[in-house]
Amino acid sequence: MAFKIASSPHMNRPLQTSTVMQRVLLCALPGVAVQIAFFGWGTLFQVLLAMLTALISEALVMVLRKRPVASALSDNSALLTAILIGIALPPLAPWWLTVIGTAFAIIIVKQLYGGLGNNLFNPAMAAYVVLLIAFPVQMTSWVAPVSIASSSPQLLESAQIILSGSQISVAETFQQGIDGFTMATPLDTLRTGLSQGHPISDILQKPAFNGAVGAGWFWVNLAYLLGGLLLLKMGLIRWHISAGVLGALSVCAAIGWMWQPETHVSPLMHLFSGATMLAAFFIATDPVTAATSNKGRLIFGALIGTLVYLIRSYGGYPDAFAFAVLLANLTAPLLDYYIKPRTYGHGRASS
Repeated sequence: MAFKIASSPHMNRPLQTSTVMQRVLLCALPGVAVQIAFFGWGTLFQVLLAMLTALISEALVMVLRKRPVASALSDNSALLTAILIGIALPPLAPWWLTVIGTAFAIIIVKQLYGGLGNNLFNPAMAAYVVLLIAFPVQMTSWVAPVSIASSSPQLLESAQIILSGSQISVAETFQQGIDGFTMATPLDTLRTGLSQGHPISDILQKPAFNGAVGAGWFWVNLAYLLGGLLLLKMGLIRWHISAGVLGALSVCAAIGWMWQPETHVSPLMHLFSGATMLAAFFIATDPVTAATSNKGRLIFGALIGTLVYLIRSYGGYPDAFAFAVLLANLTAPLLDYYIKPRTYGHGRASS
């Protein structure tokens, strides 16, 4: 049997950007589906609205820059940014919040820096922080999971609430008996309880929690963990950043928990609450805004995990991934400068 051997170098052809983005989107689907199951149809509407806004914003900028519109839209990067924004927003947030955040991410954070590959900050996280600072009430108005809510809006009701631009009716209708409509996540409930002097053992007895983690959030994080493992299996991301994030967060949480268990939650709570798995696998691993060397990626991820723990435990925000990612983005050029990967085909310099 004759074999045909091609000339060196024997390297696989890299995937196109559009293919990579498509596969990342597919890997995120389990988490999105579970999030919809626990928090209602509003999440789906937010994602669709963000995708539409992203495509329009991207096309508008391309026209103004006199660049090909079709090629810019076909790389699917705008859609990925839109999905990350849509799932990060409260399910029943008013439509204008989604439109403002998505347009800001595409026009200002991405295109103003020169487009895909040139942005310093993660567009989705930059937009999230801007919305959180500018509209804190709307950004902290999360609905309760369907497992503990006395009533949840159906498909058409969710669309009506979102398009009406107001959440007052939601607070009156769907949140009776819940701690409060402005409860962002169980992490926020935990922070409020600790600020009032309650021990963690008492706070975890509230309906917002289901054992050691937040109701619904454990399964959402587990689904994004599954999607993240698929990303690793398909070779779309490397393990260094995700391991750095989860490892540093686990170590810091374990130290705090063993030191003061009545005021610091367990590592399990940190790992499976809020946006931990989503950020560790789908956000922090953005190749444009992260470090490029393997050692740099580990440090980059560890920095994010440490910042998340510090802000969650001692800062003013219940979930800190957006701030931690943006701060780490600032350090990526510095990490690349001092931790340079070796040139392909070259070994270590002899001493």
